[in-house]
Amino acid sequence: MTLPQLEHRIRVEVETAYLDDQSEPQEQRFVFSYTITIRNEGEVAARLLARHWVITDANGKVQEVRGDGVVGEQPYLKPGQGFRYSSGAVLETPVGAMQGSYQMLADDGLQFDAPIPPFRLAMPGVLH
Repeated sequence: MTLPQLEHRIRVEVETAYLDDQSEPQEQRFVFSYTITIRNEGEVAARLLARHWVITDANGKVQEVRGDGVVGEQPYLKPGQGFRYSSGAVLETPVGAMQGSYQMLADDGLQFDAPIPPFRLAMPGVLH
């Protein structure tokens, strides 16, 4: 059994919000914002190179998004440092989910994926 590498550990935390003023439910347009906090809890500095998102709506429609960095940046995180940013997603249903990973490059040359755990996007009052 191999233990996870303690020197490479990135924690990802997410907060979400439904944007009522940008959504048009009658047009099947539900807009959500999410704020991500990425924290380097490992022992080696690392740069976020790219992102990969899997966005699924309540109809099972899946969108995959890949791209360089986040919000136009490729943040460099020393041990103990964090980076926070906000972005958004548009769904055709009032409920959906997102998950994915960040591709990281550590100062020791190792490339690794930092998982983004699944989180829910939900219009208030839809889920009990």
